[in-house]
Amino acid sequence: MTDKQFPNPEEVQKEFEDFVKQRFGGSVQVFTNHVNSFDEKEDEQSPTEDIEETSFNIDFNLKPKEVKDYLDQYVIKQDEAKKALSIAICDHYNHVKNCLNGTYDQEYTYAKQNVLVLGPTGVGKTYLVRKIAELIGVPFVKADATRFSETGYVGANVDDLVRDLVNQADGDIEKAQYGIVYLDEADKIASPQNSQGRDVNGRGVQFGLLRLMEETEIDLRSGNDMQSQMQALMEMQSGKSSKKIVNTGNILFIVSGAFTGLDEIIRKRLRTTTIGFNTSSEQAQLSAEELYSNVTTQDLVDFGFEPEFVGRLPVRVSCETLKTNDLYHILKDSKGSIINQYKYSFRSWGIKTEFEDSALHRIADLAHRENTGARGLMTICEQALRIFKYELPSTLVKDFKINKDLIDNPTTSLRQILSQEKPSIEYETEIRTFETSFFEKHGIKISFDKEASALLVGHSIDKKLPISILCEELLQSYEHGLKLVSENINQQDFVLNKEVINNPKIVLEKLVKDSYVSRSQSNELKIH
Repeated sequence: MTDKQFPNPEEVQKEFEDFVKQRFGGSVQVFTNHVNSFDEKEDEQSPTEDIEETSFNIDFNLKPKEVKDYLDQYVIKQDEAKKALSIAICDHYNHVKNCLNGTYDQEYTYAKQNVLVLGPTGVGKTYLVRKIAELIGVPFVKADATRFSETGYVGANVDDLVRDLVNQADGDIEKAQYGIVYLDEADKIASPQNSQGRDVNGRGVQFGLLRLMEETEIDLRSGNDMQSQMQALMEMQSGKSSKKIVNTGNILFIVSGAFTGLDEIIRKRLRTTTIGFNTSSEQAQLSAEELYSNVTTQDLVDFGFEPEFVGRLPVRVSCETLKTNDLYHILKDSKGSIINQYKYSFRSWGIKTEFEDSALHRIADLAHRENTGARGLMTICEQALRIFKYELPSTLVKDFKINKDLIDNPTTSLRQILSQEKPSIEYETEIRTFETSFFEKHGIKISFDKEASALLVGHSIDKKLPISILCEELLQSYEHGLKLVSENINQQDFVLNKEVINNPKIVLEKLVKDSYVSRSQSNELKIH
């Protein structure tokens, strides 16, 4: 009896999809996740042969002050948060280094210093963690807690965080085991105290994360991935397995959120205990960040977290709200300033930009009103500079200065810049040329005054039209209208003011009407 070759996962999946299509038509679709990149790198000689993992070593010799000095270059303010993170990072990766070097003292018990960061949006929480990961050279994954649900329910599984970490490590499992997982919006998975039924997006997720933060082994093949399960079935039938496991014992977890409402829980406790404060009026004046610095485990439990979950986050830090002056220094002094991005963007088109201090102060002031922290800086810059990024690359402009007036009035500033690109004398020459041409064609002399000429130049820039075409559009009825006026009052010369540019038809109609009224008089009719 010949052995029948077992189909590969792709063939089984295709057969299953064909069956579903034949049975249910187009009313039912089959969705499968793509196999992770590290599952595709099987040894060509034998699918069951173990893959040799890359040996990973971490050369960590930083001190807490050195880590903070590095963070100071990128993140403005948040001194206490930077100090706490620097200490936790140094403790953790010194432990990791000792484990990798085989110098770990077995009599010494190390408790992993996972971190809880409290603070409003846009104060630099994510940026701090990302720069730390870059400094150390370990893979980094950032995710929002709201995307997860308890295992077995619709939604992402918290185990996917570890799989994402391996992807960030280019499939290097050992390297991934010393990475950093950053979970934002953790306050959204707090479970209300009076909630009824199973809270699969709150308590369920907390217990899932609790397992990861402690120490567990994660199978890189997702239980929700059909193709991975088919491959596992094949291996089970063949008696051979290439199961890949990641241990989370040395993965550092940093959890953060805005924790809106937690300040009231702390304030209520302080009113009851009054420990460390003199009067209730002093407590009432405390800001949210000042209250967060006094947070206790019970406060977090009252907020909706499980005691076991909170217990796995021993390091707790609070970030400060950014004020206008802080936002200014982010623009001016931070290596990660959004200003550098705009300079680079313009430079790619051969345009040199210079941000004056007045512009930086104005951007910071407007961004602070957005109430979104440092994120407001990009919002304001985009609103003010978008029109320049669109227009200037198609011009001959090679440099321009960005000041307060430009931030407040971008359209007017752009018009001035474009008018300087083409010397004003050229615009004046075009206007005089049209005046001469009008006289030669119609026998009527017109001249635009200073204000009208300036408006013509502005419209020419905005609409990207030559002065001659713009004037023809504006004065398309003036040939016949001015001839009537000329016949009625015997006037040959007309000075056109700004009202003609703004409302050409209304001005001409009034001019003709007034000429009939004044026909019997010899007074010269003027446009006004």
